[in-house]
Parts: sequence; structure tokens; C-alpha cells
Amino acid sequence: MRVIVLGAGVIGVTSAWYLSKAGHNVTVIDRQPEAGLETSFANGSQISVCHAEPWANPDVFPKLLRWLGREDAPLRWRFRLDPAQWMWGLRFLAQCGPKRTRENIEALVTLGLHSRACLRALRAELGLQYDQLEKGILHFYTDAHEFDHAVPQAELMTSLGCPRKIISSAECLALEPALGHIAPQIVGGTYTPDDESGDAHIFCRELAQRCAGAGVVFRYGTPVAALTAKDGRIDGVRLESGEVLKADSYVVALGSYTPLLLAPLGFSLPIYPAKGYSITIPLADDAPAPTISLTDDGYKLVYSRLGQRLRVAGTAEFCGYDTSLSRARLDALKARTKAVFPDIHPAGEVEEWAGLRPSTPGNVPLIGASRYPNLFLNAGHGTLGWTLACGSGQLLADLVGGKSPEVDPRRYRP
Repeated sequence: MRVIVLGAGVIGVTSAWYLSKAGHNVTVIDRQPEAGLETSFANGSQISVCHAEPWANPDVFPKLLRWLGREDAPLRWRFRLDPAQWMWGLRFLAQCGPKRTRENIEALVTLGLHSRACLRALRAELGLQYDQLEKGILHFYTDAHEFDHAVPQAELMTSLGCPRKIISSAECLALEPALGHIAPQIVGGTYTPDDESGDAHIFCRELAQRCAGAGVVFRYGTPVAALTAKDGRIDGVRLESGEVLKADSYVVALGSYTPLLLAPLGFSLPIYPAKGYSITIPLADDAPAPTISLTDDGYKLVYSRLGQRLRVAGTAEFCGYDTSLSRARLDALKARTKAVFPDIHPAGEVEEWAGLRPSTPGNVPLIGASRYPNLFLNAGHGTLGWTLACGSGQLLADLVGGKSPEVDPRRYRP
């Protein structure tokens, strides 16, 4: 069948690949001049299946109170006269109970394990190179209380098929000697050897090229104005130019902008943008940079080596669709990076970036058919878009084609 995919980020491009592989005639539409230029452009780079935990959990309340009002807080809620923001916040609080947290973790891990297997198969099939490292993720702690809390979490994730090893501070240093400067502060860590890292933008761009080679049509620089409906089905995509494109099925993979496009059709989706920040530091050949992807628990930051670059990313700011750069938050990223790796000196200009992560209250994405039988969603992946991309794309393609998916689609039903 003819399928139009709206969005050429990592979710849209993986959807296009698996739809094309299933034999469909696919067209991808995106307002940017090439693939992966918005949320997929400069994220934290981790394929963090074994850390696929929702923000909403019973332990989040003390942290929220501690961070309230701090400009450089890992999570910053900027109060707005925005009903969507307040409704999302109430739904977030409703997801913080132990039962819902456990259900959300299981849903994320199930899709994450499937997605990582899909990624590895796709990488082997196509020979994709995107500055990937298969060395695992080291999560280090500088607070003894937080480290103690990590023990039962590690046991839970291990029981779900995601080995997460509790290790000592000495073992952290043995795995990543670049942490030597802050060794006295590290109280312990967890290590997930099966996790990976890599540049999501390069992956997205490379896969888009393979899609095009397989017959997928990409229409870049093409803003979408609206979806039109007729007789209980989606009838077409109206572009800002006035042109109307028609297909048999339509996939919306527009990240944080998905609710805005679908609101005129009566949808009220629980997706709200959480702005994340990153800096990308060019490295000299002899720079003492880490070679294992790291998560700095106390500051909720990740450090990922991407060839001769170091990506530092993190924080969440709920401020609507504002993508402007906060100097205070970027300076906080740089200051912490300098404190952890004082001997790293940029070999060129440091790239600063902010992007909108499309977050649901429980962090579980929305994948599948809507009340319009030919309209499908693949959105709401939050901080785990890169982690869940390939599995989400394959699940989506199975649902569009009427096939029985490898994972239970009811967990992700819009």
C-alpha cells in the first residue's frame, strides 16, 4: 500500500525503513532540509535499554522539591498558562505509584530489548557506521543514598533480562580511568555491558540514504499544514504550499509536534515537550576522554564518546515549545564536564544545542492505530527515542501491514 510518514527523525526514518522492507510504497515528509535535524540531532547518544526507567516513580517527589526554582536543576518546570502543561503534570503524578512504575518499566524494557536486537540486525545487514561503541554504559554515583537505592533497581532490571552489575568505586575506575580526577567522590556504580552508544543523527542520515536507495521518497523542506479527514478516515496531507498528498495509510512521527498536528482532528494526546540540552566537544587525538558511555547520576548527565567528539547531554526543562538556549543550563553542563574531566581541552568550537523530547507522563511511547483506522502514531518516546527507535519502527510497520508483532502492541496503544 501507499504510506506517508510525517517526520524524518530517527523514529520516522526507522518506520520508513521497515515499512519499505515490508513492501509498501513509502513517502517521508519533513520540514527540515535533511533527516535527523531536530530532536535526533544531538542527543545523549546512549542505547540505554538497561536504564530504561520512567521519570515518574515513587522516589521523584523529594527530588522535584529540591530542584524547584533552581535555574540549573536537572529537571526544571517553568509554570505557564498552558492547559496542556498542567494536564500533563497531573498525569505524570498519577504515574508515580509503584504499580504504574513497574508496568511502565516492563513496557520500556520489552520494547527496548526488541529494539536493540533490531538495531544490531540492521547494522549487520547494512554495514551502518555512526561512531557506535559496544562497550556498555557505566552509571557512577557520588551520593551514597542514591547508590544504595540503585541496588534494588539493578536487581529489578536484571530480573527483566537487562543485566545491571553493581560495582565498587575501584571497579568504576578500572572500567573508565578517565574518571580518575573525581575518584575520591565516587561511591560506586552500576555497569550494563549490553548497552551501547552512537550518534543518532549520523545513523538517521545514513539510514535515510539506504531508504532512498530502496525506493523511499523523501520530501524535505516541506512543512505540513494539516491532515484532512473524510468518512471516518484520513483523506490526505495538506502541505503549507496548498498541495494535498494522498495515501492508503498515514504515520505521524513528529515527536513533540504530533499533538499540535492532531488537535484539530479532536485528539488530546498526553505528549509534552521536555527540552534537553547538550554540548559536543571536539577532541584532540591524545585527549584523556572516556571510552565508555557514562551516566553521572548526581547531575543527571551523560557523557558519550563519538569518535573524536565528546557529547555531554542531559537535564529536562518543561517550558513549552521554546527551543532557545539557556546560558545558565549550558554553563552548568560545561562546569560539570570541567570538574569531571579537567584535562580535556576542546580542540575546536564547542557545539551547543537544545531539542524537544516528546514525553508521555509514564515515558511509554504511543505506537499503533488511532480512531481513524488508516492513521497510525509513532511518537512520545521521550529520552528513549534513540534507544527504542528500531523496535518502534518495526512494531509500527507490523501494525500498518496487519501482521502479528513480536512484542505485545497493547502496551503502546495510543
